[in-house]
Amino acid sequence: MIQKHLIYPEKVRRVPKQFSWLDHRLVRDHYIERCSHPALALYLFLVTVGDQQGLSYYSDRALCARLSMDSVVLMQARKELVRAKLIAYRKPFCQVLSLEPLKNGLM
Repeated sequence: MIQKHLIYPEKVRRVPKQFSWLDHRLVRDHYIERCSHPALALYLFLVTVGDQQGLSYYSDRALCARLSMDSVVLMQARKELVRAKLIAYRKPFCQVLSLEPLKNGLM
């Protein structure tokens, strides 16, 4: 059995206080507009399969198969999500991160 550990324990995701499982700040704070379709598909998959702390450890091969992506597109999508501070990645783990509040209207 694989032993899991958080990449950023201080940024464990929490279910938002709203009716949706996905945080509305994805739209309200324009995260969704800054990400490509492959990145958003990867994010949705990771949100769906992550454990209570947002951790998952699907292999690149499995992600490519599930999302119908090649490895180059997958790596680019993952880099986008890391840059947007939506996920953290340290092989073999992905951690969906909590969304940080905007400061001065800027991300």
